[in-house]
Amino acid sequence: MSKIMSKRCFIFCVLFFLYITSSAQSCANHKFSSNQIFSSCNDLPHLNSSLHWNYDLSSKTVKIAYRHTGDLSSRWVAWALNPTGQGMVGAQALVAFQKSDGSTRAYTSPITGYQTQLQEGDLSFPVSDLTATYSRDEIVIFATLKLDNVSSTLNQVWQDGPVSGDVPAMHQMRRSNVQSMGTLNLLSGVTETTKGALNSNTKKKNIHGLLNAISWGILLPVGAVFARYLKVFPSADPAWFYLHATCQTSAYVIGVAGVATGIRLGNKSPGIQYTAHRIIGIVIFCLATLQVMALFLRPKKDHKYRFYWNMYHYVIGYSVIVLSIVNIFKGFDILNPEEMWKRMYVGILIGLAFVVAILEVYTWIVVVKRNKSESSSNENEKMPNGTNGYDADAARREDIV
Repeated sequence: MSKIMSKRCFIFCVLFFLYITSSAQSCANHKFSSNQIFSSCNDLPHLNSSLHWNYDLSSKTVKIAYRHTGDLSSRWVAWALNPTGQGMVGAQALVAFQKSDGSTRAYTSPITGYQTQLQEGDLSFPVSDLTATYSRDEIVIFATLKLDNVSSTLNQVWQDGPVSGDVPAMHQMRRSNVQSMGTLNLLSGVTETTKGALNSNTKKKNIHGLLNAISWGILLPVGAVFARYLKVFPSADPAWFYLHATCQTSAYVIGVAGVATGIRLGNKSPGIQYTAHRIIGIVIFCLATLQVMALFLRPKKDHKYRFYWNMYHYVIGYSVIVLSIVNIFKGFDILNPEEMWKRMYVGILIGLAFVVAILEVYTWIVVVKRNKSESSSNENEKMPNGTNGYDADAARREDIV
């Protein structure tokens, strides 16, 4: 009985500790160094932020304190209202950061486009008493807003990013940064994360990533494995070719769909550019299209130029595979999905590499034995196959390249 009581006591203590810890982290328990008191607050769902406010309905003024915690050395923070819509464009922002001389700068910045650098300017509503306090792990922006023509339910955006030379730079595109927006009801105190357009855009990004990972990142390497290793075995001819062609054709068709979704995403986000990812994607698409077109110029198997065409085909094909894998990992960094998906893809690559290593050793053994057998039966003798100069040595080279 005593053991059962001890276990219950231990569980109770753990739960009590977790409750005290979570309560201590709540915005309602925070005390500002300036002794300012706010009647309402909300812990925002992203970027370690909270918003505190006092709202005077009769005068349509709201006194706010936006608190952002974490390692904030050489970083800016911003909180904004968007009177005209959801998201970044049109937001009326309060910005703060520590300058290189140690002072803290706080100012207003209207955001008119995706390429904004948070330039100082007047907002669409009056702002007074704008100040900011800075410590190594916390920035707090204080301000009073006059919201005559704005309802009590507001669209809010909050963000952080790096500072370079006392100038705010582009923030990251991690999930927490992209999703740091929502609505705020000044009367009820309810905050909600914006879902509609955001979820739609995230869904399209997921589709883009999935299509490209399956096509360029999985089907293309598998098709190359079929072509390189199965054709060594005479019994697999022409099955290896149909398997190879099916994988590569499917990869190209699905990949084109992935490229199309990427172009559409880019057109819908004119100010957001991932230059390296985009350039590599264009190169991959062009080289893959070149491979498809080159099939119409493929010489017959006994043609004297077939060996050189094969070399071209291999170089372009392997280049596309390498670039595709690199670009998929760049896509992971941009999309920032759950770690499970990245681990799954890495696991597929490791498994494929293991199979390739085994087949590489085995096929070389087969080819070497075959060459020795042919050499012993007909030493140093070429085997012409017509007047075009195609010989057995070229066939062996094609088997193992």
